[in-house]
Amino acid sequence: MRFKIYCVVLVFALLFSPFLIGDESSDDSQKAKSQSSSLQHEIVVTATRVETPSQEVASSITVVTQEELEQSKKSTVVEALKEIQGLHVTQSGPRGSASSILLRGANSEHTLVMIDGVEVNDPITPARSYDLAHLTVENVERVEILRGPQSTLYGSDAMGGVINILTQKGKGKPSLHLRTQGGSYETFSGEARLSGSTDWFHYSLGASHSRTQGFSAANTLYEGNEERDGYRNLNLSARLGASLTSNLDFDLILRSTNSETELDNYGGPYGDDPNYTQKYNNHFVKGQLHGEFINNRWEQKLSISYVGFDRTHQNPTDDSHPYNSSNSQYHSSKWNLDWQNNLLLHPTHTLTWGVEFQEEKGQSEYHSQSLFGSFSSLFPSQTARNIGIYIQDQMQRAQRFFFTIGGRLDYHSQAGTALTYRVAPSYLIQSTGTRFKATLGTAFKSPSLYQLYAPATLWGPIGNPDLNPERARGWDLGVEQKLFQDKLELSATYFSNQYKNLIDFRSGRGYINVAQAYSRGTEWSFRFQPINEISLSSSYTYTDARDKKTGDRLLRRPQHKLTGNFRLHFLQKAHLSLSFIYMGQRKDLFYMGWVSKPVTMPGYPLVNGVLSYDFSPSLQIFCRLENLLDKEYEMIKGYGTPGFSLYGGIQLDL
Repeated sequence: MRFKIYCVVLVFALLFSPFLIGDESSDDSQKAKSQSSSLQHEIVVTATRVETPSQEVASSITVVTQEELEQSKKSTVVEALKEIQGLHVTQSGPRGSASSILLRGANSEHTLVMIDGVEVNDPITPARSYDLAHLTVENVERVEILRGPQSTLYGSDAMGGVINILTQKGKGKPSLHLRTQGGSYETFSGEARLSGSTDWFHYSLGASHSRTQGFSAANTLYEGNEERDGYRNLNLSARLGASLTSNLDFDLILRSTNSETELDNYGGPYGDDPNYTQKYNNHFVKGQLHGEFINNRWEQKLSISYVGFDRTHQNPTDDSHPYNSSNSQYHSSKWNLDWQNNLLLHPTHTLTWGVEFQEEKGQSEYHSQSLFGSFSSLFPSQTARNIGIYIQDQMQRAQRFFFTIGGRLDYHSQAGTALTYRVAPSYLIQSTGTRFKATLGTAFKSPSLYQLYAPATLWGPIGNPDLNPERARGWDLGVEQKLFQDKLELSATYFSNQYKNLIDFRSGRGYINVAQAYSRGTEWSFRFQPINEISLSSSYTYTDARDKKTGDRLLRRPQHKLTGNFRLHFLQKAHLSLSFIYMGQRKDLFYMGWVSKPVTMPGYPLVNGVLSYDFSPSLQIFCRLENLLDKEYEMIKGYGTPGFSLYGGIQLDL
């Protein structure tokens, strides 16, 4: 009944929205939000849902800019995230293999991934996570990584943080960007982007294709692993927009991903499989109306989006596995309706509130054949709905004290209600360039469709419709210092997160709310740019993530992560970028058949480099080198990683 009441409230509110009743404000009035601060800093949107100078944001947020994506010559988003502070990436083999993102020690499913503010976590995965391995950087303007509990603005899944991939909006005269590169492991990729704008219309169209023969997903350091596992990927994207009236515009964002990945049965000895493949399709559509009313003091965004996933796994018999075969299919979709309001009460005071409705569906089927006979597992189509109401207040005083407070109420059709809050103050001493910041917030994760409804087997129950949401509470405290006319930036942050009611699988009982965990640590960083042609940056993260009941370290979380980056522009046309990553020891499990044993993974260093030369303002050649030290290492025990790799390419901008 409460769910139906929330829906009625949403419809009633929309009927009386200025989207429908119009606005008679003057075209010459100035946007009050542009007067909110005279500080000139990078603008971020994910931390508050409102475009805000980073200097005013207390949250721990890292932005990977389009310029940085361009300089790195990376092809996928997951590659671009490997050097990010407080974030650890794991991948089970070569490009296209399943990837996981661990933010501040949280589980991968506790990171909410969004594209242009739309949640894209896959409803049919066991814990509703998202695999970034297939998402390319073509048509991406920047990536914002927000660390810490964030459910107040974004609802379920944002217990560890949020990754928001923001696509490019066309500007100015028509421009064409072309890039192609190839190299090790018989890898080839190409991308194209066409963008521009007129007085009333903007467009940005992108396409990318890549293929590689790869290397064995099951590490060749172990016996029986020789066959290479290839990958192909096609991404198409578009962002179109039009000004409908002087104060109302419309945006349409589309993205389609189609890929095929060759897999192995498992990591470790004799994990090879010559004909095990996954086909992956993902479709994304978002339409948004944006308007500014009452002398541009009431900004509204009304968006509707659809995300669809289709995955199939095929593993027929072969010479190595003459009696074993399997096939499976996974289908899911997610609809989202979001109505956001930003009321600019004063140049120093913004009130944000909104309502978000979401519906997710999923189904799957699995079939296998072996010497023991046939086996099937069918997961019939299931649906869950959620409606959330959120409010946030942003204030500042004398461009020194900045304060954000917010709360949210969510109602899940099966798991019930969840109430979350967040407080984020910061204080800037302009005369010394010193800034103190702190955040305190809570978050939740509603049970996935599989955790709720997976059918029982002969060995006992799996799904549990009585599951409660998982819960998190976290805080951080930090200081930032700028010196030498902002040429040197130093920062240090301490964080602590507590997780309870975590959903775990227990044999004979299925999924239950039983686990507890915590993560805490420190993040240090510096950036130094003595002159325009040289820049240095480094970061260090210490993470202590443990099971709260046993005290054991959580798997695959490195205690220590150190990164460094050096960029040099020389001879007026040449560019050099060198990056360094050191990953400390991690705990893992080594699976051998039906048994596993705990292992300690050794730390490893990685050195990468990019060298480019501008033959003209529109033509550039480049060379990218990965793992310069040719270090043998593993992200996940038993799975392969690339050795020294060399790629070369050409870029054309017209």
